[in-house]
Amino acid sequence: MAKRKDTVHYNGTKGGWGSLRGIAEVAWRERPTLAAIDTLRRMNKAGGFMCVSCAWGKPEHPHAAEFCENGAKATLWELTSRRCTPEVLARHKASDLKTWKDHDLEQLGRLTHPMRFDAEQDIYVPCSWDEAFAAIGRELKAIDPKSAIFYASGRASLETSYLYALFARAYGHNNLPDSSNMCHETTSVALRTVIGSPVGTCVLSDFDHCDAIFFFGQNTGTNSPRLLHPLQEAVKRGVKIVTFNPIVEKGLEVFKNPQSPVEMLTPKATRISSLYLQVRTGGDIAAITGLIKYVLAAEERRWSQEQAHVLDIDFIEQHTAGFAAMKAHVDATGWDEIERESGLSRADLEAAGQIYVEAERAICMWGMGLTQHVHGFDNLTMLTNLWLLRGNVGREGAGISPVRGHSNVQGQRTVGISEKPELVPLDRIAAQYGFEPPRDEGMNTVEGCEKILSGEVRAFIGLGGNFLRAIPESENMEAAWTKLNLTVQIATKLNRSHLVNGKVAYLLPCLGRSEQDMQESGAQAVTMEDSLSCIHGSLGKNRPASAHLRSEVAIVAGMAKATLAPNPRLDWDAWTADYARIRDAIEATYPEQFHDFNARVFTPGGFYRGNSARERIWKTKSGKAQFTVPTRMNALGFAPAEGRFRLMTLRSNDQFNTTIYGYSDRLRGIEGTRDVVLMNPDDMAAAGLTRGQRVSLASDAGDGVHRQVDGLAVTPFLLPRGCLAGYYPELNPLIPLWLHDEQSKTPASKGVPVRILS
Repeated sequence: MAKRKDTVHYNGTKGGWGSLRGIAEVAWRERPTLAAIDTLRRMNKAGGFMCVSCAWGKPEHPHAAEFCENGAKATLWELTSRRCTPEVLARHKASDLKTWKDHDLEQLGRLTHPMRFDAEQDIYVPCSWDEAFAAIGRELKAIDPKSAIFYASGRASLETSYLYALFARAYGHNNLPDSSNMCHETTSVALRTVIGSPVGTCVLSDFDHCDAIFFFGQNTGTNSPRLLHPLQEAVKRGVKIVTFNPIVEKGLEVFKNPQSPVEMLTPKATRISSLYLQVRTGGDIAAITGLIKYVLAAEERRWSQEQAHVLDIDFIEQHTAGFAAMKAHVDATGWDEIERESGLSRADLEAAGQIYVEAERAICMWGMGLTQHVHGFDNLTMLTNLWLLRGNVGREGAGISPVRGHSNVQGQRTVGISEKPELVPLDRIAAQYGFEPPRDEGMNTVEGCEKILSGEVRAFIGLGGNFLRAIPESENMEAAWTKLNLTVQIATKLNRSHLVNGKVAYLLPCLGRSEQDMQESGAQAVTMEDSLSCIHGSLGKNRPASAHLRSEVAIVAGMAKATLAPNPRLDWDAWTADYARIRDAIEATYPEQFHDFNARVFTPGGFYRGNSARERIWKTKSGKAQFTVPTRMNALGFAPAEGRFRLMTLRSNDQFNTTIYGYSDRLRGIEGTRDVVLMNPDDMAAAGLTRGQRVSLASDAGDGVHRQVDGLAVTPFLLPRGCLAGYYPELNPLIPLWLHDEQSKTPASKGVPVRILS
């Protein structure tokens, strides 16, 4: 796609020498041990180590190097030679550390000792594990269990996640929010409603048999670069890829394979997208409506001319409900409205529609560009409507495939990390462990934040992550956080969330996934689930960063033992001694999905846990796949207004979630800073702004709350008019807590109303 000369952009390709330089820069900063080389060699291979970065599938027959730039950065970051010891923390007051950049905090290195926060001195001081567990147990026993939150980031293993959820329910609550609440919860809610399964229906081999792939709101080049290998192979065999994204992301534009000598040594590269359409932020419902309108018109033309169908009529009649109402809605929607709301021309949408019509088998993929909107649910149900029209669910080479972020965020939900009791086999858990688990609905992330602000939550335990930095309304949340009775953070490195503490606060350092986990029965393996519902074993072999570290399993078990009354069926010591026993317990709770679990841990390519929708078994209210009618034509939660912009928050190429590896967003041509606001040059001219001018962004949510981020450099970028972009988490203070998807309560970080203050 041609770039405007007056915009900042990257002239290179995704992959190639740029990716190798990016890895080398992080390696230079982190100075990892020599073991990093062997770890990268083993990464994402059967019997090896599973990447802690994205959740993309691992092939049965891996490449020589089955890792990407971001996966390598994440591994080198974990294997840093830097150490954040008690002596290092003693030199810095928490109030001073709060002024540091996110990158600089984590550059202190791996945490080495369990620590207690001393509020009087404003520093962390070392403590013993026994002291930490006893204090945590004492504080938890002193409060109503329902006033505690047990949060989980997306990287903890299936074994840890299962025990963590069991601990919460034995303690007495379902307050188990996790990072999916902030990213793909809309996917889970929407897909469960319309196809009866909360996750995608594709497996890795489907990409070998499809004819077209449609992407919506996803940045493969930064978020899941290993996906570029199957995309490149698909393009080479003639698959057409269509991308809808407000920003032209390099990974879905052109790719140079670092493992191809020909591509590395010549100008040769692969153009990924056949058609790249810059839909307006929030305009996907309208764009998909245009695609459906074209497909319905193509059905009428083909039937009148050839007495043949474009639609899969048999599938629609046998497997779906609600088609007539959906069709009536689309027929009644005019092209003028579709073009106005989507920001795309009818001709471009019809060109994309024709690619879909010509494809016998098609796969749709999406990221948070669809989920993080007030009406993200409608984004996904409309996209499912399009896929149901041609029977592209439940057959080889076709299907629905959301691209999940963190490495085990999907798997945590599979084994019980959920605030929704109806999604967990509570009767089976009651029989298995001899206690009555709570049946009331727990708090998700937004609800938990609301109740922290109101003072109803008294304790927070964080299993990984950087919760306070990742959530909306972050400045107001920090003020309320200090009123909590107890805060516990389980982590590998220091981050901002560790510097805002409750009255009693502990920082508990854990092993990294790449490190050897030795327990009573020997070296332990753990497992995780990828985006394609396959389960993989992971075995760390590196020497731990400190002899004082404990595994996440051991930490969860230690807290549970100190908190709960004895129960011989909850054998925390036995589970810690041998993780195979945890897998036996998971199999007993989820026998249909985890039968023969221990025997299948290291299956090449992982073992598939199954998906009812892939088998065309629809676990919906109607017993069929459900066509739906959207509630509106754009996904935003606000109306247009003079001077109001649509802000979307982004990750850089040098970032994974809130972890900032460096200050190079190479693939967008931005270097050395994260304090930017990306803006269309025509909008800049209309507002009288110049490149590099420092401005503030202020919330325009209309609720009377002051929210503002200052010191952002105006950066001309190829965006649709009226749209802005900037980095997450720096711009999170602009997002109201109440601005979230109506169905899932996922924060609407891709559609934030703001004004520019110059």
